[in-house]
Amino acid sequence: MTSLTLNGQAQRCTADPNTPLLWVLRDELGLTGTKFGCGMAQCGACTVHLNGNAVRSCVMPLASAAGAELNTIEGLAKDPVGRAVMDAWVETDVAQCGYCQSGQVMSAVALLKSNKKPSDAQIDAAMAGNLCRCGAYMRIRAAIHAAAAKLA
Repeated sequence: MTSLTLNGQAQRCTADPNTPLLWVLRDELGLTGTKFGCGMAQCGACTVHLNGNAVRSCVMPLASAAGAELNTIEGLAKDPVGRAVMDAWVETDVAQCGYCQSGQVMSAVALLKSNKKPSDAQIDAAMAGNLCRCGAYMRIRAAIHAAAAKLA
């Protein structure tokens, strides 16, 4: 049994400790906002926050989250930075197909928590591991700037 804090709530997971965190979130805990993209930590669709850091859940074993604070897209509405990013995403009309968006938002929130006013280059560097097949990169950058302005 693995214990962790998920979106502010204590959780006990019965999955094998070597099971990728993504599958524990989706299959055992029923949180389907975190997406499977590539399974190799290359696309960012599976991004979650582990102790405040953006990590790829598709390659992270459940054991790595034992005793940790884990946040997913489902828990961001309660977070002021998360709320600002999600609002900016809608206002900037970022999403097209939407598949990568939970990972994009999670990475953007992690960036803004560590850097309150990122430059274009800093945004590009922080978001480089998140792929968007629709090519919404300019709107993603604009939304991050808009969220930063709201939080200032």
